[in-house]
Amino acid sequence: MTTVASQSQDHDDLAEFGYEQQLHRSLGKFASFAAGFSFVSILTTIFQLFGLGFSFAGPAFFWTWPCVFIGQFMVALCFAELAARYPISGAIYQWSRRMGGELVGWFAGWFMILAQIVTASAAAIALQVVLPTVWSGFQIVGEDSALTSPSGAANAVLLGSVLLVLTTTINCIGVNWMSRINNIGVTCEIIGVIAVVGMFFTHAQRGPDVVFDTGEAGTQPGYIWAWIVSGLMAAYVMVGFGSAGELAEETRNPRRVAPRTIRLALSVSAIGGGLMIVGALMAAPSLTDGRLATEGLPYVLTSILSSPWGTLLLIDVAIAVFVCTLAIQTAASRLMFSMARDGRLPASSVLARVNPRTGTPIAPSVLIGLLCVAVLAVNVGNSAIFTTLSSVCIVLIYLAYLMVTVPLLVRRLSGWPTGGPQVDAEGRPLFSLGKFGIPVNIAAVLYGALMVVNLSWPRAEIFNPTGEFPLLQWAAPLTVAAVVLIGALCYPRGKTVPNPVTIGA
Repeated sequence: MTTVASQSQDHDDLAEFGYEQQLHRSLGKFASFAAGFSFVSILTTIFQLFGLGFSFAGPAFFWTWPCVFIGQFMVALCFAELAARYPISGAIYQWSRRMGGELVGWFAGWFMILAQIVTASAAAIALQVVLPTVWSGFQIVGEDSALTSPSGAANAVLLGSVLLVLTTTINCIGVNWMSRINNIGVTCEIIGVIAVVGMFFTHAQRGPDVVFDTGEAGTQPGYIWAWIVSGLMAAYVMVGFGSAGELAEETRNPRRVAPRTIRLALSVSAIGGGLMIVGALMAAPSLTDGRLATEGLPYVLTSILSSPWGTLLLIDVAIAVFVCTLAIQTAASRLMFSMARDGRLPASSVLARVNPRTGTPIAPSVLIGLLCVAVLAVNVGNSAIFTTLSSVCIVLIYLAYLMVTVPLLVRRLSGWPTGGPQVDAEGRPLFSLGKFGIPVNIAAVLYGALMVVNLSWPRAEIFNPTGEFPLLQWAAPLTVAAVVLIGALCYPRGKTVPNPVTIGA
């Protein structure tokens, strides 16, 4: 009886924002947590990016991990408070729209859609790093599996495209199937993280004080700048934790569940990822032979695991890649649906349509899948350009986050939150930062602004590592400028339906 009453309250909540309950509301607490955790996917991202951080600052790059976590947790706290008051699909777009107005909301949504498309493509392409190692039969095109080789790049697109067809199909079938598969995948990933950490610590070659070792980089002048650059690894990993908000209209009692799972997804990812980094530094056969910087975690794992166990772990990484791609595509499709429902995208009437049987927006899922495959195709022509695009899309995500935290701070200084519900569907108080709201919000804005500068700085080592295309060094500011220009041209100047509710929810 309580569940029925809670669902009725959830439907009424949505109606107050001017929307009809069309998506099937069936997700529980773990499914909500899994949406954010699988987007971050530490087993996928740290597996790919460990070498990036280590190559710049040596073992001491570890300290950028807690620094980025603290900054992002300030952002997560702001998101959690908004999720309690605006439990609507398309979280970043909806929150920024209600805090900063239509223009801010449009650009936040525009940035996030583009970033999520590229991020999903980057996640899908990670299968090439894993599957041919598990079984040579997965190398269908040519013989060289390296991503930088022509055959490796083509095979990566093939594997990634197959994965995207699967994730698109799952998203079209319905949220129940998506959540079941995602829950199983996240459970496997958590078990895999625990197993990896356990193996690292039981095969340690040195103590945990290795995190104070600056390595060869520490002997060079200006080490602090190299250390700051190494923080890009953590910045690339700790995004997407707000996905629980994207699925708010499909979550039971989202005013209570989403704020918790946003914070929990980031916190669990940070703890698990930090232990993986420390463990890898302790277990690496060598810190000076260059292989840890170039090969990353696979180098450590293959040195301490026998073939069967190593293969099993790589299969677990492949599962993590699968659910990571699924989670990102799901979040992107809900964001696209939310914007289309407000009439903010071309062909909005088609993109806003929900299949009554599956309760899912099929057109956005299919379109996102097709666009991801198109982005993947760039890797065949030039993998350096694809890598640069992947780096730039993180800048767009951080800018979208700022489009939430900056207007939110302005509203706080004017007295927000005022009015609206104070309890969730079960009668419990909504999550609130209370007197800590302004200082936490200021910290979130400062962190976001500094990280945007760090991520965008025109470094050849990040954006043009091969030196083949000098213009790529300026990819971040040029791409952001192009995205803003195209967004301005596409901005719908008609009236949005429904009017955004900013007070009283």
